[in-house]
Amino acid sequence: MGIEGKIALITSTDDAIGFAAAKRFVNEGAYVFVAGQRAPELIAAIESLGSNVTDAHVDVSNLADLDRLFAQIKQEKGRLDIIFSNTGIAEEDYHSILDTHVKGLFFIVQKALPLMTNGASIILNTSFVSNEARSSNLVLAAATAVMRSFGRT
Repeated sequence: MGIEGKIALITSTDDAIGFAAAKRFVNEGAYVFVAGQRAPELIAAIESLGSNVTDAHVDVSNLADLDRLFAQIKQEKGRLDIIFSNTGIAEEDYHSILDTHVKGLFFIVQKALPLMTNGASIILNTSFVSNEARSSNLVLAAATAVMRSFGRT
């Protein structure tokens, strides 16, 4: 089944993977709420994507931001068919990595459920952004494992 006419939320659209996903979704006929924290990159992404997108400047680890986001989606579209959770930050801060990957994912899904349609999809996407040996990679690996476990259950 295609995604034409579906309502999607894509997180971290201010990075290359999230932008590529948003572009693909829009090209295939979905309406996309593009979420991200870095305003200049998010604005550039929205301008490049053209129609069928709405800016959702949010920090996915901030529950007030998520409440505002899902209220916006409910008001503008009334439903949500697809979540594409794209996280792959390279921040050194332990709390930032876990808040974005684990807390953000958990509360995105929890708050989106009332808007999700029957047969809706949740796509979990994460990746390492560097092969350098860093302590943050250990935390990112742990967060990624949590995301995989979350997806399986």
